[in-house]
Order: sequence, then structure tokens, then C-alpha cells
Amino acid sequence: MFASTKEKRAMATAEAKLQKPEFTNEPFVDFSKPENRTAMEAALKKVASEFGREYPMYINGEKVTTTEKIKSTNPSHPSQVVGVVQSASAEQARQAIESAHAYFHTWKKVPAEKRAEILFRAADIIRKRKFETSALICYEVGKSWAEADADTAETIDFLEYYGRQMLELAGPHKVVPYQNERNFMVYIPLGAGAAIPPWNFPAAIATGMTAAALVAGNTVVLKPSEESSVIAAKMVEILYEAGIPKQALQFVTGLGEVAGDAIVKHPKTRFVAFTGSKDVGLLISEAAGKRQPGQLWIKRAVLEMGGKDATVVDEEADVDAAVEGVAQAAFGYQGQKCSACSRAIVSEKVYDSFVQKLVERAKKVTVGPAEDPANYMGPVVSESAMKGILNYIEVGKKEGKLVLGGERAPGDGYFVKPTIIADVSPMARIAQEEIFGPVLAVIKAKDFDKALQIANDTEFGLTGAVYSKNKAKLEKAEEAFHVGNLYLNRKCTGAMVGAHPFGGFNMSGTDSKTGGKDYLLHFLQAKSISEKPMN
Repeated sequence: MFASTKEKRAMATAEAKLQKPEFTNEPFVDFSKPENRTAMEAALKKVASEFGREYPMYINGEKVTTTEKIKSTNPSHPSQVVGVVQSASAEQARQAIESAHAYFHTWKKVPAEKRAEILFRAADIIRKRKFETSALICYEVGKSWAEADADTAETIDFLEYYGRQMLELAGPHKVVPYQNERNFMVYIPLGAGAAIPPWNFPAAIATGMTAAALVAGNTVVLKPSEESSVIAAKMVEILYEAGIPKQALQFVTGLGEVAGDAIVKHPKTRFVAFTGSKDVGLLISEAAGKRQPGQLWIKRAVLEMGGKDATVVDEEADVDAAVEGVAQAAFGYQGQKCSACSRAIVSEKVYDSFVQKLVERAKKVTVGPAEDPANYMGPVVSESAMKGILNYIEVGKKEGKLVLGGERAPGDGYFVKPTIIADVSPMARIAQEEIFGPVLAVIKAKDFDKALQIANDTEFGLTGAVYSKNKAKLEKAEEAFHVGNLYLNRKCTGAMVGAHPFGGFNMSGTDSKTGGKDYLLHFLQAKSISEKPMN
């Protein structure tokens, strides 16, 4: 009976795989086309008409509200309230993980192909609401039209990719044959876990890590960042609409130090998927590593943390291409990406030319409200983020030569001008500490080997780029540049699901490789089964 059940499931999974075409990345919207511009403008108006709406939490399948609320505001226009969410207590957070734990034994029995089909339906729903999703991202976290569209496309990619990956992982897996035995291995889910995503990819990462855990058969408590809880609420609504049971996905909003802390420390939490700062990631790692009373397992922590990403510009590089790549990677989404280029390490033979060209290129960067397509850069996410960035700029002025920017940009939002500080020492604070804003340190290197040494001389190891026409140097970088994602003759941002599995080393996290074929294994455990035939 056991064997026939496995065989039936394997056949169903194989049939589901055959019915799905190969994964391809969701195409980006071409906003140069009038019909797409009109659609985006209409979506912005529609989303704005819903400003101030209140969003509940979902615990044990029920809508839950709290007396205390959190207002999510538009960083381009801080007086605008995009939405209102609940502020969960520690006890409510604990109830959510208890409920998720109880429902796990039901959800894990749903066949993998049915769980995958829900992800595919969710992807279809988002496709139909692509412009509205992007419009909300523009408003709540200040992404430009293009950056918001990329976030939405990546959300669709994660759903499509992880659904297909689960179909690959489902069913019995062959092992080396052994005489007189039937041997195979299966992957089984872990249990109830926490998804704690950041605000900078508010749809893609929140949906991606949640969907990955769910499609693997786990139940999830999603606790989004306070700055992007409205987008997360919309994504949860879509997952419910697609067929995820409310008990399988609990939705808790609130302060990280209250709700997030309670979820991470709960003895029934089996895993924690987190993307965010180094400091918070280390706290989660420490808390997850401490066994709580009644805890039966070692919690698994899947951590994506910070970066101090460098682009090396060799003397044999196409300097114009390097300038363009650095400008895009440093100032795209206001430098608020863990993959953003925050250090340009340039050979002394082309240093002066590079700096001059980069300054002229960055002068063309427009800054203003994110909903206006004329602006390449929108606001940074919050007033506290803006103050922290401006403080780093003041430090940088003492550590190097300010050649561009260095101050707020006009407007009532949290706007910071693109800032370039040249002649920076490799060990300066602005060359070592993650700023998470539109601030670039430019460092002079004697030669290529020295540039690689400087690039590696940091506690992080997330992304890096090298510009050179010398194949031998590129091959040396492939071996010696210690980062999780290395890009040669292209910018260090813009990882695509499937093509560029994403995650880094050292203090950049556990090298989780989101968007890669190994990612779902973080939410599964292997079970080896051996049967000796009965006489």
C-alpha cells in the first residue's frame, strides 16, 4: 500500500511537470509604449483612491485587529497614509505560530502538485494586477516605475520558479541500488516557520520566501517590515485567493522587537527565513540557536543580510561601460539594495578619467517623487533612514573628497542627492560599513591584484563586479573575488530568478541562493527509506 501510494503521487507529479512549460523570466513592462504609461497612470490613481485603508492580521484563520495601529506612509509625501496595519502583541505572535504548528499536519499532506498549482494561480493573479501592484510599491516604499515593475516581475518569477522546483523535488528519488532491497529518498517539510522579509523588495522577497516554504509543505507565519506591511497584506490576500488556507499562512504585523522576537524564540518555530540588516540577522541567528524549553529540534535559520559591494574597474576596462554600470548599481532605488555598488575600486591608470565621467553621468540622475516617471531616484524609505545616510555623508566628507551631492534634494519627501566621495581609504568607515543609501565611495588601486585585495577586505561577501577586457584577469576574479554573486563586465545589481541564484558569504548571510534550484532544500529535510522484500 505504501509503495502504490508513492507511485501514484510520483505519477501525478510527473504529469504536472509535463503540463508546465519550462520556466522563463517574466518580461519587464516597456513604459515607452503609450498604452503601458496610460495603464500605470490609471493604476496609480486607483491605488491612491484606497489610501488609508486598514488591513487586518490573520491568526488561526480569523481576521484580527488590535487597539494599537501602525500607519504606513508614502516616503515621497510623508503626510500621505498609504494604509493602516495592526500592531501585534507578543502573545498574538505566539498564537500565530501555535496555530501554524497545529495546521502543519494537515497542510503537509496536500500533494506537492496541488501546492505548486496554487503558486501558479497566484502568479496569474499578480500578472493581471501587475500595474496596481507596481503602483503600490511606488507609493509605499518609493520605488520608481521601472524598479517597482522589476519587483513585481520578480514576485511572479519566484512563484513560477519555486512551483516548478517543488515538482522536481517531490516524489521518491533514486539512490544507488543495493542488493535485495528497495531503496529511495524523499524530501519532507520541516514544520511551522517564520518569514521575516525586508521593505526594499516588499513584494518579491515577502512572497518568495513565504511561497517557497509553503510549497515545500510547511506552514508559515509572515511578519513583514513595518515600512512595507500594506504591500505584504496585498500579497497575502492574493495567496489566499489562489488557494492557500488561512491556517497555513498566518499574517502578523507589528514591531520586530515585539512580534518578530516572539515568533523567532517560540519553541514550536522550526525555521526562520530572514532578509535584512546584519545586526538583526545576527540577533536572529543567536536567538534561533538557543534551545527553548520544550523545543524538539535545532531551528534552521535562512539568513540574507548586508553587503558592502564593490565594482573593480581595471585599467584594461571599457571605462564608459564601467561608469554606466556603477551609476546604475549605486543609485538605482536610491542605493537601497543589499547588492548595490557602494565601493568603486579603480586602477590608478584610469582613476581620474573614471571619476570625471562618473560625476558627469551621475549629474543626469533626477530625484523626486517616485510616482513621477521623470525621476530616476525616488525617496529613501523613511526619515530615520535619511538621517542615517546624511550622517554617513558627513563622515565621508572627512574621509575623502566630496565630488557630487552630499545633501538633501528638494521636496517634502525623504530625498537625498546621489553622492560620490572620491579618494577614500579602503579602511575608511564609508568603505567598510553598509550605508544603504545613494552614497558611493571611490577608491584608487595600484593594480588589479591590489583592487581584488581591497574588494575582499570587508566582513561582507554578497555581490561584486569586475570590468576588464583581459580574460586572464576575469578568470582570476572568478577564483579570487569572494562573493556569492560575481558579475563580469556588467553591474552588480539585478539578479534574475533562475539565472543568478542570490546569496552571499561571511556577514552577508548563509548563502541562501534565493531563486536557485537549491533554495527549497532550506525548507525540506531528507528521509531515506529502505525496504527488504518479505519472504
